[in-house]
Amino acid sequence: MAARPMRADAQRNRDRLIEAAVRAFSQDGPEVTLEAIAKDAGVGIGTLYRHFPTREALVDAAYRNELTKLIDAAPALLSAMAPDVALRTWMDRFVAYMTTKQGMGDALKALIASGGNPFKDSREGLKQALRLLLDASVDAGKIRADVDAWDMLVSLSGVALAGEQAKHEQIGRLLDLLMDGLRYGR
Repeated sequence: MAARPMRADAQRNRDRLIEAAVRAFSQDGPEVTLEAIAKDAGVGIGTLYRHFPTREALVDAAYRNELTKLIDAAPALLSAMAPDVALRTWMDRFVAYMTTKQGMGDALKALIASGGNPFKDSREGLKQALRLLLDASVDAGKIRADVDAWDMLVSLSGVALAGEQAKHEQIGRLLDLLMDGLRYGR
């Protein structure tokens, strides 16, 4: 028997819970209460538990939501702007995603300790999204053709990690330097 589609109000509640969880886990870490997340989302604790029967289920959904938004952004950006501009915009979003992921670090560790694997598909999905942006930029003659998507992800991760000690403007400058390196030798 197929599952019934979620009612619109139930979907809105689920979406608000995920958004509140991302904020809470990123800012307050694993010690944030589920009651506080439900309150921030404007729902009762029973609604939270109907959607996410365990804390780990909520952490997993919050992380996967952020990952999906980042991966899905690649084709949307390409349809809205020039390929190299889309790539640079996605790079900013990747750093924001990494910052959120770092903020959720303790909550994600707790999820892994309970047997979950939130990172199972993240590497491949991120590589595919970035490869789409890189290929479009190469095809448009905007960047060099010898760029490996995994090398770029490692570079972007390094910028994100350095960003913990840097100001937002410096992160932008570091990403601009990375883009200049991609343009060199095209």
